[in-house]
Amino acid sequence: MRERQNLLREAAGLVEPQSFAFGDYTGRKPGRRVFLLGLAIYDFMAGQRARHYYKADEFTMLAPNVAREGLNGGMCYVDAKTDDARLVLRVLQEAQEHGAVAVNYMAVESLLREGGQVRGQVRGVALRDGLSGAVREVRAKLVISATGAWADGLRGQVGAKARLRPLRGSHLVLPAWRLPLAQAISLMHPTDGRPVFAYPWEGVTLVGTTDIDHGADMRLEAAITEAEVAYLMVALRAQFPGLKLERDDIIATYAGVRPVIDSGQADPSKEGREHALWLEDGLLTVTGGKLTTFRVIALDALKRAAPLLPGWRDSLRPLPIFEPVAALTGAPRLSGEQKTRLLGRYGRHAQALLDCAREGELTSIAGTATLWVQLRWAARCEAVLRLEDLLLRRTRLGLQLRGGGRDIMERVRAICQPELGWDDARWEEQKNAYLALWDSHYSLPAPSEHHA
Repeated sequence: MRERQNLLREAAGLVEPQSFAFGDYTGRKPGRRVFLLGLAIYDFMAGQRARHYYKADEFTMLAPNVAREGLNGGMCYVDAKTDDARLVLRVLQEAQEHGAVAVNYMAVESLLREGGQVRGQVRGVALRDGLSGAVREVRAKLVISATGAWADGLRGQVGAKARLRPLRGSHLVLPAWRLPLAQAISLMHPTDGRPVFAYPWEGVTLVGTTDIDHGADMRLEAAITEAEVAYLMVALRAQFPGLKLERDDIIATYAGVRPVIDSGQADPSKEGREHALWLEDGLLTVTGGKLTTFRVIALDALKRAAPLLPGWRDSLRPLPIFEPVAALTGAPRLSGEQKTRLLGRYGRHAQALLDCAREGELTSIAGTATLWVQLRWAARCEAVLRLEDLLLRRTRLGLQLRGGGRDIMERVRAICQPELGWDDARWEEQKNAYLALWDSHYSLPAPSEHHA
């Protein structure tokens, strides 16, 4: 909660407060007393006080379209939300400004040992270029693996036993007009009591998440299954019965894999979410944890690394996460909210982004809060090597627009192809590869697909 407050303060426009509403239904757990006790502790730890409980008539004003049967009232509390991809990119941007080198599509093929011995200390890595296939060696005093759910792969090279339990979380994306929310809705799934959320995000409504063991090959991108679609739709229909939501309302889907430390729990949802550090033959692994606490996790890793780096001196105190930035000038047609959003996402580069806009590019792409100029900037300055980088990670248009953005592809091409320096053949190749990926991993799966 302290880190959340830091992010809200230091990354305005990127990390934003979000109000959540939770209905109090007769016979449904957790009950009003338990939930309000939890929120009281939450308030105490966050150093705040707020009203949380609303009677049924007030609650339905705050959360229209929720089921009315058995509704006694509801609780509201404030959390935060972000665009996780842009948060990562902002951190990378600031790291580069402090001298870090960030290389896209570069994978660790193997660890290098001291003196070439089989059991020597790790002193570097062999890197493989994911596009050309070229391999080069990089030596280092210390190798830190912050590779998330893939960390056990490198640990296996030093003979370490697997410690992670990869869990898949999958989501549905619906148009905001089809599932309109005054604030986010938190609910317990009617089948198994797991928490499910529906909340406004980046101009659409996001619904998630599942929490199941991910048995698929970790070298392949995760995707939602039909069983997970059905599971989330059951929760939506129970919470919003009057909207009569159907599969056809879903714009897109996506899935990710969480790096959860395996403690042997039968129920995946009961596994802890703490981060862990392991030092094995000179390889320092940091994994687990939550996005919100990335700075705390990084400081723990550096404190563990300090004794291994003689001569390195650093106070390792928690400094501000992001450098302060000056207000934007120009662009009178942009609202204050839009300017804050750009500053939060791009930091000191926000002004250069505005300055590179051409006619009509400071307008929003319909159905999203993304400006056309953000596509130009990403193509020019953000290491886009494939079209999927541009539409799924530098922007989120592949999740916000039906069909992954097929309907705007020609304007995307007009803006981005010259910036990327791709000839027509390369553009067609990348477009076809992106649409094939979207169809296989970001659309609805075939109804007959029930594998996990």
